[in-house]
Amino acid sequence: MKILVVADFHGSQYRLNIVLENIKKYSPELVIVCGDITQFGPGEVATNFLNQIPVETFAIPGNIDTSDVTEAIDKSKAKNISLKKLEKNNISFVGFGGDSISQSNIRLIEKLLDEKSVLVSHVPPHGFQDKAFIGMHAGNKDLRKIVDKCKPRLVLCGHIHEDPGYTKTNNTIVVNCSMGKRGEGAIIEINKSITVKMLG
Repeated sequence: MKILVVADFHGSQYRLNIVLENIKKYSPELVIVCGDITQFGPGEVATNFLNQIPVETFAIPGNIDTSDVTEAIDKSKAKNISLKKLEKNNISFVGFGGDSISQSNIRLIEKLLDEKSVLVSHVPPHGFQDKAFIGMHAGNKDLRKIVDKCKPRLVLCGHIHEDPGYTKTNNTIVVNCSMGKRGEGAIIEINKSITVKMLG
């Protein structure tokens, strides 16, 4: 299955237009939007953006997407997968939106995840594709513990604009698909193995 993954539109139609061009170019079966669709709302922007994407779309809110953005994702053509597990082509996708993880959410995500799953998060797990502009690791430590414990085969994230790219660990590939600075997201093909092509 071919997937186009992106994050951090921050309300920019210009960035969305790049996504629409890459959909024409690469013909993905699925688009995944890893949060920060808007610049502190409003929800109508998220609905408008997601409804422009002409293929099936999974989305989660980011840390600066307001609460009405979460509702707007639900009203759009896209499927909001935050704190849910959805399947496409026999592949499980588990979502985590925002940037803070409560203990109850940790338990829920751990229950939903396994080694065959794809974790869709706004923030990166600490230590992977999470170097901020001053070189510090700014990923989420609780999320890193979840990844180390559950070993999902793929983690898709954004949030850290300065560090798009991907890292392969023993068990997991972590892809930061942020469009916040220079990136255009990534094309990922999931078959028996996983291949990642960064765009931009």
